[in-house]
Amino acid sequence: MTDTSPAPRWAWALSGSGHFFTECIEMIGGLGAVDLFVSAAAEEVLRMYKQALPEGTGVFRDRTASAAPVGRFYDGLYHTLVVAPASSNTVAKAVLGISDTLVTNCFAQAGKCRVPSIVFACDTAPEMLSMAPGGLVKVFPRRIDLENTEKLKAFEATTVAESLADLADAIARRKAELAQAPA
Repeated sequence: MTDTSPAPRWAWALSGSGHFFTECIEMIGGLGAVDLFVSAAAEEVLRMYKQALPEGTGVFRDRTASAAPVGRFYDGLYHTLVVAPASSNTVAKAVLGISDTLVTNCFAQAGKCRVPSIVFACDTAPEMLSMAPGGLVKVFPRRIDLENTEKLKAFEATTVAESLADLADAIARRKAELAQAPA
């Protein structure tokens, strides 16, 4: 008997952060088989940054109170979850185990289903430059934001990327792991 189930895909969750948002959208386009989970806040950021979602991606929007699309994690449809960019709100909720948005539900369900996660946390240094719709701005993450990013690093099966280069490296490492996995 032949297995006709689809090969596992990338799951990518977009939060409401604009930090390297455009670059994250570009990365999604280079992954191939990917489903996007777009929070209500990310919908707003897409409009602010005048971004379109990459062609050929499955798109799930934050339209249900119970975040029904996350049930797809239980069906074995995903090998990896990427949360990028991850706002300080998303990171704080993840650290506290709160899953009340599509993105935080994706993170919780990925963990419960033992799907490895890569999280590109936006607040990683006391002083940073970030791209806003009008250009570069200087931001000063609060101590609590930096502490939450550190706490997230202790989560099992979770890689925290602190820069765009870290995110690209984490994705490349995961691709290599997947390529070596037995079929």
